[in-house]
Amino acid sequence: MKEDYYDALLNIKTGGNQRGFSSSFHYHRYEPTPYSALETLFTQYELTSSDHVVDFGCGKGRLNFYINYFFHSTVAGVEMNETYYQEAVENQTSYLKKFKSHKDKIHFHCCLAEKYQIGLQDNRFYFFNPFTVPIFWKVINNILLSVEKSPREIDLVLYYPSEDYIYFLENNTSFELYKEISLPGLYEQNPNERFLIYRLV
Repeated sequence: MKEDYYDALLNIKTGGNQRGFSSSFHYHRYEPTPYSALETLFTQYELTSSDHVVDFGCGKGRLNFYINYFFHSTVAGVEMNETYYQEAVENQTSYLKKFKSHKDKIHFHCCLAEKYQIGLQDNRFYFFNPFTVPIFWKVINNILLSVEKSPREIDLVLYYPSEDYIYFLENNTSFELYKEISLPGLYEQNPNERFLIYRLV
C-alpha cells in the first residue's frame, strides 16, 4: 500500500483523518492528500529546488516531506490545529534523522492561514480545500500583496477544488487556469478528483 510505503521511505507517520470536526465552521477537517494523487500530480507538474512551497492546512506534513524529498524545494506547512502541528514537528525530527542535509528547507507554523506571513520567495501554494471562501479570499489577498513587494511567478495548486474557490479565482483575481490534472480511475466517478493549477498572469 502506497501510504505505508511512502511513510516508511520518508520516516514519518501521516495517516488517519480528523476525529470529529473542527470547532470552526470556516476550517475543514484534516485529511491528507493520498500519495497516489501526489504521484499523478508530479508526473505532470514539476517543482525545482529553488521553489518555495506553502501548504495551507498541512496537517501532519505529508505534502511537505514528499516535495522536499523528491524536489529539494523549500517547504512551509501552515496548520492551525496544535495537535497536528506537533505531529508535523515530530515527523520533521524523524525525517531529518534520515535526511539531515534538508534541515534548513522545512518549516512549520502553527497559526491561522490568514495570519501566515507570506514570504517574499514563497511562489507555490497548495490547498486541499482547507477552509471556506472568506478565509481563502484573505489568503489570496495576502499572496497578492506580497507579489506587489516582490514580483514573481505564482502558482496555486488546488486539490479536490470547490466550486466557490474556482468562481472566486476566475471572477475576482488575475489568476488563470494553467493546468488541469485528473486522477485516473477516480475522476470518472467523482469530478472533484482532480488538481487545478492557477497561475498569476
